[in-house]
Amino acid sequence: MTERPAKPDSIRFAEPEQRAEIVDRLYEVALDPIRLEDLLEVWEQRISGLRVGPTENAVPLDDPEIDAHVTRARVFLDRYEATREVTGYRVTLDEIPRAAAFVSDGGARVTACNRAAARAFGLREGGPLTDLPFDPGDLALLQGVMRKVAGGRAEQVTTLRIRSERTGGPVILRVSALEEKGLALVLSTELFWPEDFGQTVQEAFGLTAAEVEIVRGITLGLPLKEIAEQRGRSIETVRTQARSILAKTETHSQSELVRVVLGLMDVALIPSGGAEPMATTGTLPPLEFQQARGPQGRRLDFIEFGDPRGRPVLFMHLDYGLIRWPAEAERAARRRGLRVIVPVRAGYGRSAPHATGPDHIQGCAEDYAAVLDHLGIATAAVICLGADLRFALALQVARPALVSGILGCAAQLPLRSAAQYDRMDKWQRFILANARYAPKVLPFLVQAGFSLARKLGKEKFFAQVNGGSPADMETFADPVVRAAVMAGSEVCLGEKLSAHEAFTRECISSERDWSGLIHAAAGPVLLLQGDQDPQTPVQTIRELMGDYPELQVEFLPQTGQLLFFKEWRLVLDRLTALLPH
Repeated sequence: MTERPAKPDSIRFAEPEQRAEIVDRLYEVALDPIRLEDLLEVWEQRISGLRVGPTENAVPLDDPEIDAHVTRARVFLDRYEATREVTGYRVTLDEIPRAAAFVSDGGARVTACNRAAARAFGLREGGPLTDLPFDPGDLALLQGVMRKVAGGRAEQVTTLRIRSERTGGPVILRVSALEEKGLALVLSTELFWPEDFGQTVQEAFGLTAAEVEIVRGITLGLPLKEIAEQRGRSIETVRTQARSILAKTETHSQSELVRVVLGLMDVALIPSGGAEPMATTGTLPPLEFQQARGPQGRRLDFIEFGDPRGRPVLFMHLDYGLIRWPAEAERAARRRGLRVIVPVRAGYGRSAPHATGPDHIQGCAEDYAAVLDHLGIATAAVICLGADLRFALALQVARPALVSGILGCAAQLPLRSAAQYDRMDKWQRFILANARYAPKVLPFLVQAGFSLARKLGKEKFFAQVNGGSPADMETFADPVVRAAVMAGSEVCLGEKLSAHEAFTRECISSERDWSGLIHAAAGPVLLLQGDQDPQTPVQTIRELMGDYPELQVEFLPQTGQLLFFKEWRLVLDRLTALLPH
């Protein structure tokens, strides 16, 4: 008998030209997110073969070279975000807190620099450019590029790779023109470690002081050998400590560790303050954010509308952060005697993110329970959008008395075949299939999508992503619906806020197998599904209905993912039977 070859633990791009094409596209997107759709097309061609067969037989994409380039590309994407809509070089430098950046005309002096450049390169305003730790030939090359870019004689953005004489490692430099004629901005991959950030890292991951110093060195790009020499320890000791750090942070490589630490740094650098009115658009009245404390004392924001003494309804806002209803729907909630509570999930708005360790679904369920407990609510009905069904079910399983019933709108269910991903419209498939098959690459893809949304504007981006559903496009064309989507999604993507890290974690969580929560449902669950849903088509729902007899399913014509926003009257009618008595 011929032995069947063992199933691999992971798959990599086999051909060098495949890898090279993907890498080229990654950097194109990092320098200009408008190229994301080009990456989508190429990536789909390369990864589609990895989705063949049932999802339980699928293996993830694991290509260390691609992972390394993704990590580097994300550095540039960060810089792109920091320099969008440049209004002056001093404002620009103030918006780049963690990476070395400076401005010059390519002459002998530095016009201005940020704190990170002062720490990483020893630069100072008005000081000599020769303070940069580069070989004289490389420095001359950089100055020449800066003069050409600043003078409009070269591409608006030019990338250089130069070796640092300080660390011995490569430094990637992005030279771009500024509005001020004759000046160029240089962004680098040299990072800045903020004061007191070590304590944040130590508390977040439970590290020792020695381990924090090693994390700092790795984040700043130092090889383990140099970290060992600086600390007066053997390389074997530092390697052992590095393995302990990876275990405690639940990361699998130094590049993944750096990505997690940089994400934490972004959160740590967000200025804190009291509750502020949320952004509002059109006819929506402003609402004040309220605060509760979740597990471990984490900050949880929430809003309320409707009848303050009405029957409680917990609303779950989807990974886009759609925390507002159409204006008439919010008024109707008051007329119908509904008290609507909308917690802002971890990592969205100003709600504190979860630590890396706990299960994401259970963590979100605990946060929802904490907000209801904070308000003294004993029982509430739940309206959930999309894959938020998993959070509602987890809350119902953990606290049966707290949930009187669940109403899912355009719900997503756990998928069990590659064909079910292939039926999705291309943008939904691009994100969710990669959440399942290439989760290490997903953070870059999501961040690039958020950057593209900024560049196009959220309205145009929505049209690009949901153009495959005529029903959704018709619904979004309604000014009242559009106002609710635009205002609500500010907790996901606002002027100075980007919840791409939380969005990424939610996508990965949604594509894991949470079917056990459905089977454990402790109360009534009704799903309203659209016939034009670009993410969960009718055929997919019908295939899955046999697996989940616990669910009641009703299909609504001419609806898609925005089912709730189009059919909110019918949704509230169906909710009546699920409300607490």
